[in-house]
Amino acid sequence: MLSLKRRTVLASGAAAALIPLAVPQAFAQKKKDSLVIGLTLEPTGLDPTAKAGAEIAEVVLYNIFETLTKIQSDGSVKPLLAEGWEISPDLKTHTFRLRKNARFHNGEPFNAQAVKFAFDRAGGEKSTNKDRRLFASLTTRVVDEHTVVVLSKDIEPDLLFLLGQATAVIVEPKSADTNETRPVGTGPYQLSAWNKGSLITLAKWAGWRDAAAVQIPRVTFRFISEPAAQTTALLAGDVDLFPHASVSRTLPQFERDKRFQVVFNASLGKTILAINNARKPLDDVRVRRAIAAAIDRKAVISAAADGRGVPIGSHYVPGAPGYVDTTGVNPFDIEKAKRLLAEAGVKTPLELNFVLPPPPYARQGGELIAAQLAKIGIIAKIQNVEWAQWISGTYGQKNYDLSLILHVEPFDLVNYTKPEYYWGYQSAKFNEIFEKTKSSLRTADRQRYLGEAQRLLAEDAVNAYLYQPQFITVAARNLRGLWKDAPIFANDLSALSWG
Repeated sequence: MLSLKRRTVLASGAAAALIPLAVPQAFAQKKKDSLVIGLTLEPTGLDPTAKAGAEIAEVVLYNIFETLTKIQSDGSVKPLLAEGWEISPDLKTHTFRLRKNARFHNGEPFNAQAVKFAFDRAGGEKSTNKDRRLFASLTTRVVDEHTVVVLSKDIEPDLLFLLGQATAVIVEPKSADTNETRPVGTGPYQLSAWNKGSLITLAKWAGWRDAAAVQIPRVTFRFISEPAAQTTALLAGDVDLFPHASVSRTLPQFERDKRFQVVFNASLGKTILAINNARKPLDDVRVRRAIAAAIDRKAVISAAADGRGVPIGSHYVPGAPGYVDTTGVNPFDIEKAKRLLAEAGVKTPLELNFVLPPPPYARQGGELIAAQLAKIGIIAKIQNVEWAQWISGTYGQKNYDLSLILHVEPFDLVNYTKPEYYWGYQSAKFNEIFEKTKSSLRTADRQRYLGEAQRLLAEDAVNAYLYQPQFITVAARNLRGLWKDAPIFANDLSALSWG
């Protein structure tokens, strides 16, 4: 099992600006049968197996849909739809014993056939699952109604963790194609309403196997992207809980206010300046290294995360198994950046389009990065887009040169082996090293190869790697069951209660 406790690094705080508001009387008298959660991004759909985007999981994972395993706040893995499992000595065969008291919202049974359908569908040719390659490497066999065997083509040391992520939810065959708008799962909640652009409401499902333990019958997600609006909604009592809120500048106000609790969440996320390696002149490693060398990571952390972040030099973070410090591979060096552009034959000014999604870290950090790149003759033309546009245009159609984005998945180095991924990176050498990180039986060998993979990504400057964020959760003082850390983006509603 993986423990986030042994791979956590927390960053320091930042200065604050205060927003004075009167304390509403209604806040203290709030009904205890509902909960309002604030989120920065609205989901583009409610089927996490169909689209990329952690904002989908924030609403549906462990709530509407469930998985065989369940990831805990500390990064460990426990049973969920699987009551237990056995793993073969060669790590390639996982035998899962399934729950006998679970069923889908539409009354259909949860069984081994449903697991096989879900995994086969996720790995099928028509699949748009972000982790399609993983599921395509798995063979699922039904032993009986409540036993399923999952055979891995290659060793995947983190399989139990990966099967607890949103891309591995178990879907019901008859309703699978309409899950994007009418999701049917086995979880404790069902979709009650979706007012697009405003809110999503989930209602407790009385048919859940442990419905008596669910303390909050009704949960509403509200979508608020602006930091000032997030602060206002919390202080006004319009929102009870805001995971990874953009409130660094108003943090002292929440820390002093006895109506609130503040939780600092360690993360395994990577904030990067994504670079489209398939476009000229970005296909030249010297140009990508120049871009990396032009960026002062500490200044970006200050602008984008109000100082709450740890610099990184590759697509991996401090505290994760096998981490090596690569921040010295492409250090901040304006003169070196200029020389690299000249060596690559790039005539300045060089215009590049710079796509920024809505979250405050992107909009705030993007302005500074554009100013830094201008000092070496790169004109980064900022294009602010909505999240749905980023998913379809930047991620889907690869219509960008540069983009500032947070990758929250803990173990996603595999994306660098996918030439079709939106970075457009292709490296036989990296693929070879990454394969060894999975196939090596000894932990020490896997971690050594992980170090080699990190160094190669840094040397190839696939992206400009910026920082590991620290998240801030603000909640009503008497809300219980919050996650301490954030190994993945999820809001486990059945664990929450009013104290």
